[in-house]
Amino acid sequence: MIFEHLKLNIEVKDSTFNELYPNHIRELASQHWTPVDVAKMAADYLAEKPDSKILDIGAGVGKFCLVGAASTKGMFFGVEQRASLTKISKKIADRYKITNVEFIHSNINEISFFDYDAFYFFNSFYENMDTIGSIDDKIMPDKDLYYSYSQYVKEQLDTTPVGTRLVTYWSKWDEIPGSFDLTGTAFNGLLNFWKKII
Repeated sequence: MIFEHLKLNIEVKDSTFNELYPNHIRELASQHWTPVDVAKMAADYLAEKPDSKILDIGAGVGKFCLVGAASTKGMFFGVEQRASLTKISKKIADRYKITNVEFIHSNINEISFFDYDAFYFFNSFYENMDTIGSIDDKIMPDKDLYYSYSQYVKEQLDTTPVGTRLVTYWSKWDEIPGSFDLTGTAFNGLLNFWKKII
């Protein structure tokens, strides 16, 4: 019912969507996973054309990708360094037969942005700075990683073609090159829409 409602543009509450996840994942939702209404708005902007390839940089349990895939005609790819989270995402996509989504277990610095048309970033590197509310104890915070990952994303985004779209949520903008222009904001400035202009 959740994905049918998303396809029909019927409101889906976060609490309802989060029931798809195990309890320990649900408890992390308010801090780590994109809210449904944010995901829908971001996906609408990024899926500019049918079959646009959208990369979620640090997909977590795949919530943004699943919402985007159900509510647009884009093709969503979520890269996530935790195999356990990728497994949960894939399971949900398979169970509900969502075919325009793919989850990749990898580190962002092993991904070429050349393969994608648009990008979503919900400050996935900040867990390296924030020692309170971590997802698990398998990955230790490392401030140097925050800066190196942000720099990698910035360099990759800078190589994308003019017109490339990007959406950031709760970002410090460290990963955004000067070649991107801010085109709009929502949710009190937390959600930002970008386009490459040079």
